[in-house]
Amino acid sequence: MKYDVLIIGAGPGGIFSAYELMKLRPELKVAVLETGNPLHKRNCPIDGKKIKSCIGCKPCSIMNGFGGAGAFSDGKYNITNQFGGTLYEYIGKQEALDLMHYVDQINLAYGGEGTKLYSTANTAIKKQCLQSGLHLLDASVRHLGTDVNYIVLENLYNLLKDKVEFHFNTPAAKVEKAENGYRVITEKGDTFEGEKCIISAGRSGSKWMETVCKDLKIPTKSNRVDIGVRVELPAAVFSHLTDELYESKIVYRTEKYGDLVRTFCMNPKGAVVNENTNGIVTVNGHSYEDPAKQTNNTNFALLVAKHFSEPFKDSNGYGESIARLSNMLGGGVIVQRFGDLIRGRRSTPDRIRESFTTPTLMATPGDLSLVIPKRILDGIIEMIYALDQVAPGTANDDTLLYGVEVKFYNMEVSLDENLQTIHPGLFVIGDCSGITHSLSHASASGVHVARYLSENA
Repeated sequence: MKYDVLIIGAGPGGIFSAYELMKLRPELKVAVLETGNPLHKRNCPIDGKKIKSCIGCKPCSIMNGFGGAGAFSDGKYNITNQFGGTLYEYIGKQEALDLMHYVDQINLAYGGEGTKLYSTANTAIKKQCLQSGLHLLDASVRHLGTDVNYIVLENLYNLLKDKVEFHFNTPAAKVEKAENGYRVITEKGDTFEGEKCIISAGRSGSKWMETVCKDLKIPTKSNRVDIGVRVELPAAVFSHLTDELYESKIVYRTEKYGDLVRTFCMNPKGAVVNENTNGIVTVNGHSYEDPAKQTNNTNFALLVAKHFSEPFKDSNGYGESIARLSNMLGGGVIVQRFGDLIRGRRSTPDRIRESFTTPTLMATPGDLSLVIPKRILDGIIEMIYALDQVAPGTANDDTLLYGVEVKFYNMEVSLDENLQTIHPGLFVIGDCSGITHSLSHASASGVHVARYLSENA
Protein backbone atom coordinates (compact mmCIF):
# COMPACT_ATOMS: atom_id res chain seq x y z
CA MET A 1 0.00 0.00 0.00
CA LYS A 2 1.89 3.06 -1.27
CA TYR A 3 0.72 6.65 -1.02
CA ASP A 4 1.92 10.17 -1.62
CA VAL A 5 0.98 11.19 1.93
CA LEU A 6 0.19 9.13 5.01
CA ILE A 7 -1.69 10.81 7.85
CA ILE A 8 -1.71 9.12 11.25
CA GLY A 9 -4.77 10.23 13.20
CA ALA A 10 -8.18 11.55 12.13
CA GLY A 11 -8.45 14.27 14.77
CA PRO A 12 -8.67 17.97 13.84
CA GLY A 13 -5.06 18.13 12.65
CA GLY A 14 -5.42 15.10 10.41
CA ILE A 15 -8.83 16.16 9.09
CA PHE A 16 -7.70 19.63 8.09
CA SER A 17 -4.49 18.28 6.57
CA ALA A 18 -6.57 15.98 4.38
CA TYR A 19 -9.08 18.73 3.58
CA GLU A 20 -6.45 21.21 2.44
CA LEU A 21 -4.45 18.61 0.48
CA MET A 22 -7.57 17.54 -1.41
CA LYS A 23 -8.46 21.16 -2.08
CA LEU A 24 -5.00 22.10 -3.40
CA ARG A 25 -3.70 18.78 -4.78
CA PRO A 26 -6.64 16.45 -5.43
CA GLU A 27 -4.46 14.15 -7.55
CA LEU A 28 -2.41 13.08 -4.53
CA LYS A 29 -3.05 9.64 -3.08
CA VAL A 30 -3.65 10.15 0.65
CA ALA A 31 -4.42 7.61 3.39
CA VAL A 32 -5.55 8.38 6.93
CA LEU A 33 -4.92 5.74 9.60
CA GLU A 34 -7.13 6.05 12.70
CA THR A 35 -7.12 4.01 15.92
CA GLY A 36 -10.85 4.42 16.53
CA ASN A 37 -14.13 4.15 14.67
CA PRO A 38 -15.89 6.24 12.04
CA LEU A 39 -17.96 9.03 13.53
CA HIS A 40 -21.31 7.23 13.40
CA LYS A 41 -19.87 4.22 15.27
CA ARG A 42 -18.36 6.25 18.11
CA ASN A 43 -20.61 5.39 21.03
CA CYS A 44 -19.77 5.49 24.74
CA PRO A 45 -21.76 2.76 26.56
CA ILE A 46 -22.26 4.85 29.73
CA ASP A 47 -25.98 5.56 29.92
CA GLY A 48 -26.31 6.42 33.63
CA LYS A 49 -28.64 3.47 34.15
CA LYS A 50 -27.32 0.05 33.18
CA ILE A 51 -23.74 1.29 32.80
CA LYS A 52 -22.91 4.14 35.16
CA SER A 53 -19.13 4.39 34.89
CA CYS A 54 -16.27 3.73 32.51
CA ILE A 55 -15.80 0.04 31.60
CA GLY A 56 -12.51 0.55 29.78
CA CYS A 57 -13.52 0.11 26.13
CA LYS A 58 -10.58 -0.30 23.75
CA PRO A 59 -10.31 1.97 22.01
CA CYS A 60 -12.20 4.59 24.01
CA SER A 61 -14.83 6.12 21.71
CA ILE A 62 -14.69 9.44 23.54
CA MET A 63 -10.96 9.81 22.86
CA ASN A 64 -10.51 8.00 19.53
CA GLY A 65 -12.16 7.92 16.12
CA PHE A 66 -12.95 10.40 13.38
CA GLY A 67 -12.86 13.86 14.95
CA GLY A 68 -10.40 12.84 17.67
CA ALA A 69 -10.88 13.71 21.32
CA GLY A 70 -12.58 16.93 20.22
CA ALA A 71 -15.49 15.19 18.46
CA PHE A 72 -17.63 15.10 21.59
CA SER A 73 -16.21 18.21 23.17
CA ASP A 74 -18.35 21.32 23.30
CA GLY A 75 -16.83 22.49 20.01
CA LYS A 76 -15.08 25.66 21.15
CA TYR A 77 -12.63 27.18 18.67
CA ASN A 78 -10.58 29.85 20.45
CA ILE A 79 -9.00 32.20 17.93
CA THR A 80 -6.04 33.57 19.84
CA ASN A 81 -2.32 33.22 20.43
CA GLN A 82 -2.65 33.87 24.16
CA PHE A 83 -3.53 30.25 24.95
CA GLY A 84 -4.15 26.94 23.20
CA GLY A 85 -0.55 26.35 22.18
CA THR A 86 2.62 27.92 20.87
CA LEU A 87 2.06 27.39 17.14
CA TYR A 88 2.78 31.08 16.56
CA GLU A 89 6.36 30.58 17.76
CA TYR A 90 6.93 28.37 14.69
CA ILE A 91 4.88 30.00 11.94
CA GLY A 92 4.40 33.58 13.18
CA LYS A 93 1.59 35.26 15.11
CA GLN A 94 -0.34 36.66 12.16
CA GLU A 95 -0.08 33.45 10.14
CA ALA A 96 -1.37 31.45 13.11
CA LEU A 97 -4.35 33.78 13.53
CA ASP A 98 -5.06 33.78 9.77
CA LEU A 99 -5.12 29.98 9.74
CA MET A 100 -7.45 29.84 12.75
CA HIS A 101 -9.84 32.25 11.02
CA TYR A 102 -9.62 30.10 7.88
CA VAL A 103 -10.56 26.99 9.87
CA ASP A 104 -13.45 28.92 11.40
CA GLN A 105 -14.78 29.76 7.93
CA ILE A 106 -14.63 26.09 6.92
CA ASN A 107 -16.54 25.09 10.04
CA LEU A 108 -19.22 27.66 9.19
CA ALA A 109 -19.44 26.41 5.62
CA TYR A 110 -19.97 22.80 6.68
CA GLY A 111 -22.73 23.11 9.25
CA GLY A 112 -21.63 25.74 11.76
CA GLU A 113 -23.51 28.65 10.21
CA GLY A 114 -25.62 30.54 12.72
CA THR A 115 -23.35 29.80 15.69
CA LYS A 116 -22.09 32.76 17.67
CA LEU A 117 -18.60 34.23 17.74
CA TYR A 118 -17.95 35.63 21.22
CA SER A 119 -15.23 38.09 22.19
CA THR A 120 -13.51 38.70 25.53
CA ALA A 121 -12.70 42.28 24.54
CA ASN A 122 -14.91 43.68 27.29
CA THR A 123 -13.28 46.30 29.49
CA ALA A 124 -15.91 46.12 32.25
CA ILE A 125 -15.39 42.40 32.91
CA LYS A 126 -11.62 42.70 32.46
CA LYS A 127 -11.55 45.53 34.98
CA GLN A 128 -13.62 43.54 37.46
CA CYS A 129 -11.22 40.61 37.13
CA LEU A 130 -8.15 42.79 37.60
CA GLN A 131 -9.62 44.28 40.75
CA SER A 132 -9.81 40.76 42.19
CA GLY A 133 -6.31 39.70 41.15
CA LEU A 134 -7.60 37.79 38.13
CA HIS A 135 -6.51 38.18 34.52
CA LEU A 136 -8.98 37.66 31.66
CA LEU A 137 -7.17 36.56 28.50
CA ASP A 138 -8.18 37.97 25.11
CA ALA A 139 -9.75 35.71 22.49
CA SER A 140 -12.50 35.33 19.94
CA VAL A 141 -14.47 32.18 20.70
CA ARG A 142 -16.63 30.27 18.23
CA HIS A 143 -18.96 27.95 20.12
CA LEU A 144 -20.33 25.16 17.92
CA GLY A 145 -21.68 23.01 20.74
CA THR A 146 -21.27 19.24 20.92
CA ASP A 147 -24.29 18.77 18.65
CA VAL A 148 -23.30 21.23 15.89
CA ASN A 149 -19.66 20.14 16.14
CA TYR A 150 -20.84 16.60 15.29
CA ILE A 151 -22.71 17.90 12.23
CA VAL A 152 -19.63 19.77 10.98
CA LEU A 153 -17.47 16.65 11.37
CA GLU A 154 -20.12 14.53 9.65
CA ASN A 155 -20.18 16.90 6.68
CA LEU A 156 -16.38 17.02 6.45
CA TYR A 157 -16.21 13.22 6.51
CA ASN A 158 -18.82 12.94 3.74
CA LEU A 159 -16.77 15.41 1.70
CA LEU A 160 -13.49 13.54 2.21
CA LYS A 161 -14.47 9.87 2.25
CA ASP A 162 -14.41 9.48 -1.54
CA LYS A 163 -11.22 11.52 -1.98
CA VAL A 164 -9.08 10.10 0.83
CA GLU A 165 -8.63 6.50 1.98
CA PHE A 166 -9.70 6.17 5.61
CA HIS A 167 -8.56 3.11 7.52
CA PHE A 168 -10.41 2.94 10.84
CA ASN A 169 -9.59 0.59 13.74
CA THR A 170 -6.03 0.74 12.44
CA PRO A 171 -3.73 1.85 15.25
CA ALA A 172 -0.17 2.56 14.13
CA ALA A 173 2.43 0.58 16.06
CA LYS A 174 5.64 1.78 14.45
CA VAL A 175 6.90 4.45 12.06
CA GLU A 176 10.17 3.82 10.26
CA LYS A 177 12.12 5.27 7.40
CA ALA A 178 11.72 3.53 4.06
CA GLU A 179 13.63 3.74 0.79
CA ASN A 180 11.25 6.33 -0.67
CA GLY A 181 9.75 7.90 2.41
CA TYR A 182 8.18 6.30 5.47
CA ARG A 183 6.67 3.00 6.45
CA VAL A 184 3.90 2.65 9.02
CA ILE A 185 3.35 -0.77 10.55
CA THR A 186 0.01 -1.20 12.28
CA GLU A 187 -0.79 -3.25 15.35
CA LYS A 188 -2.49 -5.75 13.03
CA GLY A 189 0.75 -6.15 11.08
CA ASP A 190 -0.40 -4.28 7.96
CA THR A 191 2.11 -2.03 6.23
CA PHE A 192 1.53 1.36 4.61
CA GLU A 193 4.20 3.38 2.79
CA GLY A 194 4.16 7.04 1.91
CA GLU A 195 6.59 9.54 0.44
CA LYS A 196 5.48 11.97 3.16
CA CYS A 197 4.06 11.23 6.59
CA ILE A 198 2.06 13.50 8.88
CA ILE A 199 1.68 12.33 12.48
CA SER A 200 -1.41 13.75 14.18
CA ALA A 201 -1.97 11.27 16.99
CA GLY A 202 -3.54 13.71 19.45
CA ARG A 203 -3.31 13.90 23.22
CA SER A 204 -4.18 10.22 23.59
CA GLY A 205 -1.20 9.37 21.38
CA SER A 206 1.35 11.20 23.52
CA LYS A 207 2.95 8.05 24.94
CA TRP A 208 3.14 6.42 21.53
CA MET A 209 4.65 9.60 20.08
CA GLU A 210 7.46 9.41 22.62
CA THR A 211 8.39 5.93 21.37
CA VAL A 212 8.38 7.17 17.76
CA CYS A 213 10.74 10.00 18.68
CA LYS A 214 12.98 7.59 20.56
CA ASP A 215 13.10 5.10 17.66
CA LEU A 216 13.83 7.78 15.06
CA LYS A 217 16.12 9.77 17.36
CA ILE A 218 14.00 12.92 17.05
CA PRO A 219 14.99 15.42 19.77
CA THR A 220 12.34 16.30 22.34
CA LYS A 221 12.14 18.38 25.46
CA SER A 222 10.02 17.93 28.54
CA ASN A 223 6.65 19.61 28.54
CA ARG A 224 4.17 20.23 31.32
CA VAL A 225 1.19 18.46 32.79
CA ASP A 226 -1.95 20.27 33.99
CA ILE A 227 -3.62 18.88 37.11
CA GLY A 228 -6.79 20.05 38.77
CA VAL A 229 -10.52 19.60 39.20
CA ARG A 230 -13.73 20.27 37.29
CA VAL A 231 -16.02 22.71 39.04
CA GLU A 232 -19.80 22.42 38.67
CA LEU A 233 -22.24 25.03 39.96
CA PRO A 234 -25.61 26.56 39.08
CA ALA A 235 -25.47 28.24 35.67
CA ALA A 236 -26.82 31.48 37.15
CA VAL A 237 -23.60 32.01 39.13
CA PHE A 238 -21.51 32.54 35.98
CA SER A 239 -24.28 33.71 33.63
CA HIS A 240 -23.10 37.34 33.52
CA LEU A 241 -19.77 36.05 32.18
CA THR A 242 -20.94 33.19 29.96
CA ASP A 243 -23.81 35.12 28.37
CA GLU A 244 -21.37 37.71 27.07
CA LEU A 245 -18.09 35.82 26.74
CA TYR A 246 -19.17 32.17 26.69
CA GLU A 247 -15.59 30.98 27.37
CA SER A 248 -13.70 33.11 29.89
CA LYS A 249 -10.05 32.14 30.22
CA ILE A 250 -9.06 33.53 33.61
CA VAL A 251 -5.61 33.22 35.17
CA TYR A 252 -4.76 33.76 38.86
CA ARG A 253 -1.40 33.83 40.63
CA THR A 254 -1.68 32.35 44.10
CA GLU A 255 -0.48 34.37 47.06
CA LYS A 256 0.81 31.34 48.92
CA TYR A 257 3.09 29.79 46.29
CA GLY A 258 3.02 32.15 43.31
CA ASP A 259 1.62 29.32 41.13
CA LEU A 260 -0.63 30.05 38.17
CA VAL A 261 -4.14 28.60 38.27
CA ARG A 262 -6.40 28.95 35.24
CA THR A 263 -9.92 28.24 34.13
CA PHE A 264 -10.23 25.87 31.19
CA CYS A 265 -13.00 24.48 28.99
CA MET A 266 -15.99 26.37 30.35
CA ASN A 267 -19.32 24.73 29.54
CA PRO A 268 -22.36 26.94 30.23
CA LYS A 269 -25.46 24.82 30.92
CA GLY A 270 -23.34 21.77 30.18
CA ALA A 271 -22.60 18.34 31.63
CA VAL A 272 -19.59 16.76 33.30
CA VAL A 273 -18.34 13.59 31.59
CA ASN A 274 -15.78 10.82 31.99
CA GLU A 275 -12.70 10.61 29.80
CA ASN A 276 -10.45 7.57 29.38
CA THR A 277 -6.81 8.18 28.49
CA ASN A 278 -4.56 5.11 28.28
CA GLY A 279 -6.83 3.25 30.69
CA ILE A 280 -7.01 6.08 33.23
CA VAL A 281 -10.42 7.61 33.92
CA THR A 282 -10.36 11.38 34.29
CA VAL A 283 -13.04 14.07 34.02
CA ASN A 284 -14.02 16.59 31.34
CA GLY A 285 -17.03 18.65 30.30
CA HIS A 286 -19.41 19.05 27.35
CA SER A 287 -22.11 21.53 26.39
CA TYR A 288 -24.71 21.78 23.65
CA GLU A 289 -25.99 24.50 21.34
CA ASP A 290 -29.49 23.00 21.36
CA PRO A 291 -31.44 24.44 24.36
CA ALA A 292 -33.31 21.13 24.73
CA LYS A 293 -30.05 19.40 25.65
CA GLN A 294 -28.81 22.02 28.09
CA THR A 295 -28.71 21.59 31.88
CA ASN A 296 -29.12 23.99 34.80
CA ASN A 297 -25.40 23.86 35.61
CA THR A 298 -22.18 25.34 34.30
CA ASN A 299 -18.89 23.48 34.60
CA PHE A 300 -15.26 24.40 34.03
CA ALA A 301 -11.82 23.12 34.93
CA LEU A 302 -9.39 24.73 37.34
CA LEU A 303 -5.90 23.61 36.39
CA VAL A 304 -2.41 24.12 37.76
CA ALA A 305 0.44 23.61 35.29
CA LYS A 306 3.48 21.76 36.60
CA HIS A 307 6.80 21.97 34.80
CA PHE A 308 9.66 19.71 35.86
CA SER A 309 13.40 20.17 35.64
CA GLU A 310 16.29 17.74 35.97
CA PRO A 311 16.48 14.96 36.89
CA PHE A 312 12.74 14.27 36.53
CA LYS A 313 11.35 14.32 32.97
CA ASP A 314 8.17 12.25 33.04
CA SER A 315 5.52 14.94 33.54
CA ASN A 316 2.80 12.73 32.08
CA GLY A 317 3.78 9.90 34.43
CA TYR A 318 3.35 12.27 37.36
CA GLY A 319 -0.13 13.22 36.23
CA GLU A 320 -1.04 9.59 35.57
CA SER A 321 0.00 8.55 39.07
CA ILE A 322 -2.35 11.14 40.60
CA ALA A 323 -5.21 10.07 38.33
CA ARG A 324 -4.60 6.40 39.13
CA LEU A 325 -4.81 7.20 42.83
CA SER A 326 -8.21 8.81 42.22
CA ASN A 327 -9.31 5.73 40.28
CA MET A 328 -8.07 3.47 43.08
CA LEU A 329 -9.96 5.35 45.81
CA GLY A 330 -13.12 6.14 43.87
CA GLY A 331 -13.26 3.46 41.21
CA GLY A 332 -13.11 6.31 38.71
CA VAL A 333 -13.88 10.01 39.20
CA ILE A 334 -14.36 11.41 42.73
CA VAL A 335 -16.83 14.21 43.51
CA GLN A 336 -16.71 16.43 46.61
CA ARG A 337 -18.68 19.46 47.81
CA PHE A 338 -16.51 22.54 48.25
CA GLY A 339 -17.90 22.96 51.77
CA ASP A 340 -16.79 19.44 52.69
CA LEU A 341 -13.33 20.01 51.23
CA ILE A 342 -12.60 23.17 53.24
CA ARG A 343 -13.95 21.52 56.42
CA GLY A 344 -11.61 18.57 55.96
CA ARG A 345 -14.29 15.92 55.56
CA ARG A 346 -15.18 13.59 52.73
CA SER A 347 -18.43 13.94 50.85
CA THR A 348 -20.91 11.11 51.25
CA PRO A 349 -23.80 10.01 49.03
CA ASP A 350 -26.21 11.67 51.47
CA ARG A 351 -24.34 15.00 51.40
CA ILE A 352 -24.24 14.96 47.60
CA ARG A 353 -27.92 14.06 47.45
CA GLU A 354 -28.82 16.94 49.81
CA SER A 355 -26.71 19.42 47.83
CA PHE A 356 -28.50 22.30 46.11
CA THR A 357 -26.29 21.60 43.06
CA THR A 358 -27.45 18.45 41.28
CA PRO A 359 -24.47 16.60 39.75
CA THR A 360 -24.60 15.82 36.03
CA LEU A 361 -22.10 12.94 36.32
CA MET A 362 -22.44 9.78 38.40
CA ALA A 363 -19.19 9.97 40.36
CA THR A 364 -18.03 8.52 43.68
CA PRO A 365 -18.39 10.89 46.68
CA GLY A 366 -15.03 11.15 48.40
CA ASP A 367 -12.15 13.32 49.58
CA LEU A 368 -9.98 15.00 46.96
CA SER A 369 -7.41 16.00 49.59
CA LEU A 370 -6.34 12.34 49.69
CA VAL A 371 -5.59 12.46 45.97
CA ILE A 372 -4.42 15.90 44.84
CA PRO A 373 -1.07 17.19 46.19
CA LYS A 374 -1.47 19.91 48.84
CA ARG A 375 0.26 22.63 46.83
CA ILE A 376 -2.07 22.12 43.87
CA LEU A 377 -5.19 21.82 46.02
CA ASP A 378 -4.28 24.95 48.00
CA GLY A 379 -4.00 26.86 44.72
CA ILE A 380 -7.39 25.61 43.53
CA ILE A 381 -9.07 26.64 46.79
CA GLU A 382 -7.44 30.08 46.61
CA MET A 383 -8.64 30.46 43.00
CA ILE A 384 -12.22 29.55 43.95
CA TYR A 385 -12.27 32.32 46.56
CA ALA A 386 -10.84 34.77 44.00
CA LEU A 387 -13.49 33.79 41.43
CA ASP A 388 -16.12 34.32 44.11
CA GLN A 389 -15.27 38.03 43.95
CA VAL A 390 -16.33 38.29 40.28
CA ALA A 391 -18.96 35.51 40.36
CA PRO A 392 -20.46 35.47 43.87
CA GLY A 393 -21.62 31.97 44.68
CA THR A 394 -18.56 30.19 43.28
CA ALA A 395 -17.33 29.45 46.83
CA ASN A 396 -20.70 28.15 48.04
CA ASP A 397 -20.67 24.96 50.11
CA ASP A 398 -22.66 23.12 47.43
CA THR A 399 -20.28 23.86 44.57
CA LEU A 400 -19.14 20.46 43.30
CA LEU A 401 -15.52 19.54 42.55
CA TYR A 402 -14.76 16.49 40.38
CA GLY A 403 -11.31 14.98 40.27
CA VAL A 404 -9.03 14.39 38.83
CA GLU A 405 -8.88 16.46 35.65
CA VAL A 406 -5.52 15.99 33.96
CA LYS A 407 -4.37 17.45 30.65
CA PHE A 408 -1.48 15.41 29.32
CA TYR A 409 0.89 17.02 26.85
CA ASN A 410 3.35 15.26 24.65
CA MET A 411 7.00 16.04 25.13
CA GLU A 412 7.66 18.93 22.76
CA VAL A 413 8.97 17.55 19.49
CA SER A 414 11.82 19.39 17.78
CA LEU A 415 10.28 20.87 14.60
CA ASP A 416 11.15 23.55 12.06
CA GLU A 417 8.95 26.36 10.76
CA ASN A 418 7.12 23.86 8.53
CA LEU A 419 6.46 21.56 11.52
CA GLN A 420 8.88 19.10 9.96
CA THR A 421 11.15 16.89 12.07
CA ILE A 422 14.86 16.35 11.50
CA HIS A 423 13.77 13.73 8.95
CA PRO A 424 12.65 15.42 5.68
CA GLY A 425 9.07 14.55 4.84
CA LEU A 426 8.07 13.57 8.39
CA PHE A 427 5.79 16.11 10.07
CA VAL A 428 4.21 16.22 13.52
CA ILE A 429 1.10 18.32 14.08
CA GLY A 430 -1.68 18.81 16.61
CA ASP A 431 -1.54 18.02 20.28
CA CYS A 432 0.89 15.09 19.94
CA SER A 433 3.54 17.61 18.85
CA GLY A 434 3.45 19.27 22.25
CA ILE A 435 2.99 22.70 20.62
CA THR A 436 -0.82 22.81 20.25
CA HIS A 437 -3.36 22.31 23.04
CA SER A 438 -6.65 23.20 21.37
CA LEU A 439 -9.00 22.44 18.48
CA SER A 440 -8.19 25.70 16.71
CA HIS A 441 -4.40 25.42 16.95
CA ALA A 442 -4.40 21.73 16.01
CA SER A 443 -6.60 22.39 12.97
CA ALA A 444 -4.44 25.34 11.91
CA SER A 445 -1.28 23.22 12.16
CA GLY A 446 -2.86 20.70 9.77
CA VAL A 447 -3.64 23.38 7.19
CA HIS A 448 -0.12 24.81 7.51
CA VAL A 449 1.59 21.49 6.73
CA ALA A 450 -0.84 20.68 3.91
CA ARG A 451 -0.08 23.98 2.21
CA TYR A 452 3.63 23.32 2.47
CA LEU A 453 3.22 19.81 1.04
CA SER A 454 0.98 21.04 -1.78
CA GLU A 455 3.93 23.11 -2.99
CA ASN A 456 6.62 20.52 -2.29
CA ALA A 457 5.02 17.09 -2.74
